[in-house]
Amino acid sequence: MTTPTIVLVHGAFADAASWSPVTETLLGQGYRVLAPPVSNRSLAADAGYLRAFAERIDGPVLLAGHSYGGAVITVAGDAANVAGLVYVSGYALETGESLGQLQGGFPDSELAAHLVYAPFPVEGGEPGTDVSVEITAFPEIFAAGLDPVRARVLAVSQRPLSASAFAEPATAAAWRTKPGWGIVSRADRTINPEVQRFGYRRAGLRSVLELDAPHLVMQTHPTEVAGVIAAAVAEIS
Repeated sequence: MTTPTIVLVHGAFADAASWSPVTETLLGQGYRVLAPPVSNRSLAADAGYLRAFAERIDGPVLLAGHSYGGAVITVAGDAANVAGLVYVSGYALETGESLGQLQGGFPDSELAAHLVYAPFPVEGGEPGTDVSVEITAFPEIFAAGLDPVRARVLAVSQRPLSASAFAEPATAAAWRTKPGWGIVSRADRTINPEVQRFGYRRAGLRSVLELDAPHLVMQTHPTEVAGVIAAAVAEIS
């Protein structure tokens, strides 16, 4: 097998730039890396887009998903040329399970009390609901551990997640047929670390690295995150 292309998938309340330190590291090591945008409109639509994106790539693909991006790669990862999955502080859903159901089995994180809901228009249908993080709480909870100036910039440039995505069941669980690796952020205030651990154990990931890191571990520990991804590439190449 040839060396896979690494596709970095961002999560809710962020965009592809959230992966920038890891992207820079992996590109510097000679890997082919792509970091597509995710619309965060619905799990099915986001996974469908990512699957089509991966299928256009010539050769094998390694998907790495952060946070909600973990749910997206879980569904999109059943594309034939996806060779592996890396979960970074992410959701490893089971088929038929939603984000809300997985999270509901554990105590809420601090994020839950700081979400903001706002309507957005849907052409030809009822308005949808955008979910974002309170701008004042974002630096402390979602972007903990980052430079305060950088955290404030991220707080005002969030990519919201549609509320419907929380209740939408996963239509596939690619970890059943694809090898996986995981990173748990022990100091995560956005996703309860126990949610991460449970999903990873259930998925039977090949290895799981626990870091004393916040939710945006790609920003605070890029070397370690890039190392897990590179090790996964080495195993499936």
